[in-house]
Amino acid sequence: MSLTRRDFARQSAITGAGVALAGSVGALATAPNALAATDTEVAGDAAQQSAAAHGGVGYGPLIPDPDGILALPAGFKYRIITYSGKTTLESGEITPSNHDGTAAFDGPRGATLLVNNHELKGPRSAWAHPVPLTEGLVYDPAASGGCTVVEVRPGGQVAEWVGIAGTSTNCAGGSTPWDTWLTCEETEDKAGQNGMTKDHGYVFEVDPEDRRANRGPKPIKALGRYAHEAVVIDPKRGHAYLTEDASGPNGLLYRWTPPEGHCHGRGALRGLADDAGVLQAFKCFDSGGQFVDDLSRATKIGTVYGVDWVTVPDRDAKTVSVRKQFAAGQITRARKLEGMWWADGGTYIVSSYAREESPGAQHDGAVWFYDPKRRTLTLKVLLGVNPDPSVDGAFDGPDNITVSPYGGLVIAEDGEGIQHLFGATDSGRTYPIARNELNLGTEDAPEYSEFTGVTFSPDGRTLFANIQTPGIMLAITGPWKRQKRG
Repeated sequence: MSLTRRDFARQSAITGAGVALAGSVGALATAPNALAATDTEVAGDAAQQSAAAHGGVGYGPLIPDPDGILALPAGFKYRIITYSGKTTLESGEITPSNHDGTAAFDGPRGATLLVNNHELKGPRSAWAHPVPLTEGLVYDPAASGGCTVVEVRPGGQVAEWVGIAGTSTNCAGGSTPWDTWLTCEETEDKAGQNGMTKDHGYVFEVDPEDRRANRGPKPIKALGRYAHEAVVIDPKRGHAYLTEDASGPNGLLYRWTPPEGHCHGRGALRGLADDAGVLQAFKCFDSGGQFVDDLSRATKIGTVYGVDWVTVPDRDAKTVSVRKQFAAGQITRARKLEGMWWADGGTYIVSSYAREESPGAQHDGAVWFYDPKRRTLTLKVLLGVNPDPSVDGAFDGPDNITVSPYGGLVIAEDGEGIQHLFGATDSGRTYPIARNELNLGTEDAPEYSEFTGVTFSPDGRTLFANIQTPGIMLAITGPWKRQKRG
């Protein structure tokens, strides 16, 4: 049953404009430009001193790295797990470049298994280190992207092998409740375009533990063909939620409802018919029942929209891109819908920024929370436009996110200028966790790659994250602690 505008207006009148959502993150109320370094500019050479000075929020200022890789707070350290161009796979081939979305799983004998996307678009000749075409694991031999599986053993040994190859522009993706990885292609290239021999823009499943399950890759066409970014699975209802990073027009948030009788589990998605279930795009309206054309219309933390779902006419986009199949007024759009993370009974959703291509207010990032039970979308974090990204302090361009076992969110920056990993407490206080110090440019014109693939190990002791270019996977450890509200 759909949630009508009248129903939502009535619910809003009863509960008030700000619908409170329970959970470990709570209300991440952050005013524009407030995601600046209010929690970084404190003197002190120890994490404990700095934390005390901040009322217990964060870990203190970041200390420059003499090796020029990663600045961290006092007491923290990092380890390089994989490094494209330097480390190798079990086969002896070079670790692929352009690390992106990553998830961590419990592995055998106490190991941690990480599935790592490689966001490589177009023909293999365009990249020095594409994903190797491992026999039996190739979808399209012309494509350069894919996933690797990285095993980090208790003794520190690292092994890496190919999980899937011959896919394109593998971006954020998402883990499943049955401990597999869904890798998403952020492209709409069809056979004959950019050197491809097969259509792309699909989701594929990768099993980190069973290598045999990954043989003969098959796209999950039921989830649609478009510029996929991230995906999460509702473990209770079975729905899949998917983001689209696209413009001209702006992308959509999708929901896929499995067909009656479908049972999720390892390999079950691969067996679905191409038209199985129902793929729909979201349509929002405010508490007055007015249609909302774009999420950039929201300018206040706590804004709550009701959500309906509109069926996609042609999910495989045979002639027209999915997001272009809807007329004005049929669906809601948003610019750069990026990372997602399932927690607190719903999904956190990132809109990385909004500029001239969006009809509402410009911003440097937003995080929303969709509650499937209430069918509401609530604005949790809003970043004002960063006036000078070359100056350390402010954060902008959120991309991959995770919910921290220590409270709040951990967010990977993909903005302009300096790049950070930063945390946001459940009261809106923010703090830096790491800064990328690997300068890919010059001293006069520095350039820093985005962070990607932020995820905690299953035991919560290690934060894994990637520097996308050239492709470095890092393991961060230190005196993690429960973050106070601030």
